[in-house]
Amino acid sequence: MHDTRPHVAISAHLLAPRGAADYRSAGIHTYIAHLLHNLPKVDDAFRYTVYTNAQPPIDVRSRSTRWPTVRPPLRIAWEQWVQPFVVWRDRPDLLHATAFVAPILSRRPTVITVYDLSFALFPELFRGANQAYLRAFTRLSLRRARRVIAISECARRDVNRVYDVPLDRIDVAYPGVDSRFRPLPQSEVEAFRRRHDLPDRFFLYLGTLEPRKNLGRLLEAFAQQITANWHTDNWHTDNWQLILVGGKGWMYDTLFAKVKAFGLEDRVRFEGFAPAEDLPLWYNAATAFVYPSLYEGFGMPPLEAMACGTPVITSNAASLPEVVGEAGLMVGPEDVPGLAQAMRRVWEDEALRADRSRRGIEHAKRFTWEATARATVESYRKALSLLA
Repeated sequence: MHDTRPHVAISAHLLAPRGAADYRSAGIHTYIAHLLHNLPKVDDAFRYTVYTNAQPPIDVRSRSTRWPTVRPPLRIAWEQWVQPFVVWRDRPDLLHATAFVAPILSRRPTVITVYDLSFALFPELFRGANQAYLRAFTRLSLRRARRVIAISECARRDVNRVYDVPLDRIDVAYPGVDSRFRPLPQSEVEAFRRRHDLPDRFFLYLGTLEPRKNLGRLLEAFAQQITANWHTDNWHTDNWQLILVGGKGWMYDTLFAKVKAFGLEDRVRFEGFAPAEDLPLWYNAATAFVYPSLYEGFGMPPLEAMACGTPVITSNAASLPEVVGEAGLMVGPEDVPGLAQAMRRVWEDEALRADRSRRGIEHAKRFTWEATARATVESYRKALSLLA
């Protein structure tokens, strides 16, 4: 029997191949993967085709290409020159471009997901070709889209302000947090600690190493607090350790130089990219999670850390207040002394850590991937004028 349900094609070439071990398998990949997994579960009113070179996490029709679209120049070429013909052949009722840009030559109705506008707001922090493509083609794509999905109210306002897209055409689909992010048995955490030769207590950063994450100021705050206490013979920072976990993104060499310049080689560790199955263990093992980002469309790591019961220190910039609510400690992204003081407070005050842990676990329960999928389906209905 012919399936008469509306047909949605989902462009998902930023879904990372299985086993990928770099920053491409974080962030946007996580959002797309969980969205695809949950769409058929929350509403069976649509049928789907997924365009991707990775294995979709659901049993739906998918189309791949021989082009190695893991390489950005070839993905861009496929998006703009090949995808229009694929869409023309499949004739979906709606095309969902899951990462900023739709094929300009296609005339099918589109929904576009925007994660953040860091490439437009902080162009100096991005490499030229990627930034230029996103700035030019995101603007063109958003002008033509029937609906735009932002992943936070902050991102929604940014899209409206930067690209003049009416607010009533922009929906919000917050990310969720997976159930594997939770407080783990102490025996598992201790085994992980021994396996990685981790100290009993440490500050953790987890995310891509890139300028937007503001890690230079994190190192300055860490060094500032230690140096101040050297002069006062204060024992509280004698055992401070900072571990940075994440793949190398771009413009990260200055971080290694700062560690050396501050004389922190024995206190700061770069662990590189961590497989997804280890992330809950990293959060659980840490004394506190520090994420001083300059700008986030949402900011998944603080949410995951809170779900694990780890106290969170983050910046009060962009969407991060939406992410952590009253559960996290927030400071200005350029306030190095304030960040140093927040780190010291959390390190020294056991009652504060317990309070923020409890609040974080409760706050994180508000974010689910099922809700993400429902909000996305609602955007599809609006785009196709299928609202009851």
